[in-house]
Amino acid sequence: VQERSRTERVLEGQKKFETAVSDAEVLFEFAETDKDSANELYDLIVNLETEVDVATTEALMSGETDVNNAICSIQSGAGGTDAQDWAQMLLRMYLRWAERKGFKVEILDEQTGSEAGIKSATFRVEGEYAYGLLSAEAGVHRLVRISPFNSGGSRETSFASMFVSPEIDENIEVEINDKDLRIDTYRSTGAGGQHVNTTDSAVRITHLPTNIVVTCQNQRSQLQNRVVAMKVLRSKLYELELEKRLADSAELEATKQDISFGSQIRNYVLHPYQLVKDTRTKFEKSDVEAVLDGDIDEFIKEFLLFKKGV
Repeated sequence: VQERSRTERVLEGQKKFETAVSDAEVLFEFAETDKDSANELYDLIVNLETEVDVATTEALMSGETDVNNAICSIQSGAGGTDAQDWAQMLLRMYLRWAERKGFKVEILDEQTGSEAGIKSATFRVEGEYAYGLLSAEAGVHRLVRISPFNSGGSRETSFASMFVSPEIDENIEVEINDKDLRIDTYRSTGAGGQHVNTTDSAVRITHLPTNIVVTCQNQRSQLQNRVVAMKVLRSKLYELELEKRLADSAELEATKQDISFGSQIRNYVLHPYQLVKDTRTKFEKSDVEAVLDGDIDEFIKEFLLFKKGV
């Protein structure tokens, strides 16, 4: 079904492109003498550029699971309260990006920081190519700024990591033995909301052979939390198997490094100057505020080109 949908989308895009080119040719004939035609031609060209850019980006994603939904986890690293605040800033960046793309996001688990921010968060992004796009974001993100939590106004460096797995369809077999699982229940500890209650409805599942731990607390019941947690575990185990197969591939090294200095895939500098720079592709933007508001498509595309060796 997914493959058919993808093919139909490609054919529909091709038809729209051909129609737009034909319309542009007609408008071009009148643009020199008719202002309305000139304005319409300009808008058409801008829309065409956007659609071509999207199609080009999608063409760079040919992996088996690139078209899938994504399961993402953000973990605060070195930097204490600043790092936890940074983790929350990253979460907001990806939520804003997903909103811009028209993707649906569901927060599966969120552990709040002791003073500010979050210690960790797991969220699901639903949309075509969500995994293929967000896989470019996997790794350690480094922030340099004047700390809002330090009365001395010192410059602080904080780290947070982003882990991304494809959401696996039920027809993809991932073997999980019940005896390999330790399942704990506990009281929800998130920031609140209509489904967070005072019963032991939150679920933590530990896969003993790999020591992978997944949690879910935002569903209505313990059973629903367990179902979602198992889905996240399947995705993480599938991703782990892919990593094993590609252990010698440099493109996966970022997800295996410590959340500390020297391992980052991208630097976000707010002081003494403003710049966001990807350490892999060397692509950079000076509008840090826009990037933190979800404007990361160019970084994603540059990484996909880099990965393809283009």
